[in-house]
Amino acid sequence: MASTRKSSSADLAAGPVAAVERLLRRVDLRGATVGVGLSGGIDSTVLLHALRKLAPRHGYALRAIHVHHGISPNADSWARFCSRLCRDWDVPLDIRRVKLGSTRGKGLEAAARQARGAALQAVSADAVAFAHHLDDQAETVLLGLLRGAGVRGASGMPAVGRLGAKLLLRPLLDVPRTEILHYARANGLRGVEDESNRKPVPARNFLRLRVTPLLEQRYPRWRQALARAARHFAEADGLMRGFAAARASDRLRIAVLRASPVAESRVLLREHLVANGLRPPPARRLAEMLRQLTGAASGARIELAHDGAVVRAYRGELRIERPLQAPATFGPTRWTGQPRIALPALGGEIRFRRVRGAGVALEKLEGRLVRLHLRNGGERLQPDPRRPRRTLKNLFQEAGVPAWRRDCLPLLSCGEDLVWVPGLGIDARYRASAGAPGLEPEWHPSGDATH
Repeated sequence: MASTRKSSSADLAAGPVAAVERLLRRVDLRGATVGVGLSGGIDSTVLLHALRKLAPRHGYALRAIHVHHGISPNADSWARFCSRLCRDWDVPLDIRRVKLGSTRGKGLEAAARQARGAALQAVSADAVAFAHHLDDQAETVLLGLLRGAGVRGASGMPAVGRLGAKLLLRPLLDVPRTEILHYARANGLRGVEDESNRKPVPARNFLRLRVTPLLEQRYPRWRQALARAARHFAEADGLMRGFAAARASDRLRIAVLRASPVAESRVLLREHLVANGLRPPPARRLAEMLRQLTGAASGARIELAHDGAVVRAYRGELRIERPLQAPATFGPTRWTGQPRIALPALGGEIRFRRVRGAGVALEKLEGRLVRLHLRNGGERLQPDPRRPRRTLKNLFQEAGVPAWRRDCLPLLSCGEDLVWVPGLGIDARYRASAGAPGLEPEWHPSGDATH
């Protein structure tokens, strides 16, 4: 019996290392730099210890990242603890001091999480590892269910994900906190304690202090059960995303939403918003957006604000725009031969690509005033030599360029002649002849810019 207890105790002590090893078999980190989010608490200390132990075997470089929020009066002492720990373990430490933005409408906890995420994205590392464990995962799922989340909100946290351009890893997600504490005792590890964890004010702390002890009495494996449910929800969410991707294109047609069953329409709309970089709206808001989009008369002007963007019904299609207002102060900008001109006031840049037998004829620009400017009204262009010169308004309408975009597009003129308009093309009088050197202007909004 004694040998059985000893074996069980050894298994518990090895739990975190075994969990990290399992994840490292899934993700090849050889040659990568792994940053560990180190708060100084016992969880992140254990994770750093385990990753440090396995680094020689798996060939990654390790560094620690401590985000100093300055919220707690003990924040400086936590940073000092992390500095001593990393010095003793010979692990490079990056301390990032952040200032919280406005907490209005999101609370202190969400503001701190947002600032922490931005700080971690800025760190020089290929992957970032967090010490979330099984208890955290179960609490996350329970909170999502109590808030009425759908399958995505109840999917919990993924073990492998993305943090901006970085790989996000949660190696301890299947490890109960009791095993983490056992590992810490077995290896003589200490950590700091955030005094706010003892206050039942945030919802998570309330669950941890008041609710989960009761669950423990009746359902001792409630954590494992909720984590298993999270995996089922994640699978269902993946299936729905695949369904939505198969049904929707870059521009989702309103007719598709109208013709689909309500449940399918909700999935299509939500996934379309997510695919365009927006957060999924709450269920009630999603239902209202769907009602307005599908219930309006054909041609009605529908504009719905969501997550800093505007969702519009335009020509029977769903359009998502992050609105730009043409600045009244934007004046003409001269082009003097540079390959690109940044126009931050218009939210992008113009690039000029040198070509032959296409684009704007260079010979027609030489020695003349070439400038970029906004539309004033009444401008005319002849992109097709077989058709007469027409107003930009008519050409924009024919090309399907929405009205809210037109006044923010930079136009290229040579002297008094309008030469090129994004989305419409080059005036026939200025096209380069076969074999002649030409210039191909390209308008790149900020979201498309590459450097």
